[in-house]
Amino acid sequence: MILEFVFKMDTMDKHRFIKSTIISFAGIFGMGFFLSLLIMADYGTDPYTFMNRAIASTLGMTLGNWQLLINIVFLLIVIIFDRKLIGPGTIFNMVLIGYYADFFVWLWKKLLPPGLFVEQPSRALVFAVAIAAFVVCAAVYMNADAGLSPYDGSCKIFTEAVRRKWKGIPFFILRIVCDTAVILTGMAAGGRPTIGIIIIALTLGPAISIVGKLMKGADK
Repeated sequence: MILEFVFKMDTMDKHRFIKSTIISFAGIFGMGFFLSLLIMADYGTDPYTFMNRAIASTLGMTLGNWQLLINIVFLLIVIIFDRKLIGPGTIFNMVLIGYYADFFVWLWKKLLPPGLFVEQPSRALVFAVAIAAFVVCAAVYMNADAGLSPYDGSCKIFTEAVRRKWKGIPFFILRIVCDTAVILTGMAAGGRPTIGIIIIALTLGPAISIVGKLMKGADK
């Protein structure tokens, strides 16, 4: 279906499609890479990963396997309410991030000294770099216009529905509402929220808006 859509594009549209797909893939790879460092530093991850790790641990599953299953549920919501949000980035995010994180966590345990993620100040430094890079990568992927993840697409459907009724509510406030809901779900599944979750929940919405403006400016 996507290939048929691409073949029907003119040359300029194909160029934009390929560019946005590459940017989306790069952002998603970065998210999986830096997410693994956040997991190792153990100061907290993004809210969605926090929820999925808590549920996966309760069920005795890996993060990648559980996240793929719950993403399928969110994907059905997006298909029903706004399938225009689906693109290559949707599939990349849906399938890859959890498995990237699982792989790199395994790799760091094999290659890096355990003290790096336990002792200070190295642990705090890893966390600070990883959380800043993760937020930027997430904002890049979401602004690449190559499709949103099932969870992000569901959040967008929710925010747009709310803003149609109450136009004055900023996007980032509603994004915080979505992230807070999954944090509470993770806590109900036995997860323990830490500072990283709060930082990402409060900064991801504004970062998406800022990076979006920068990327649009760079395209001009």
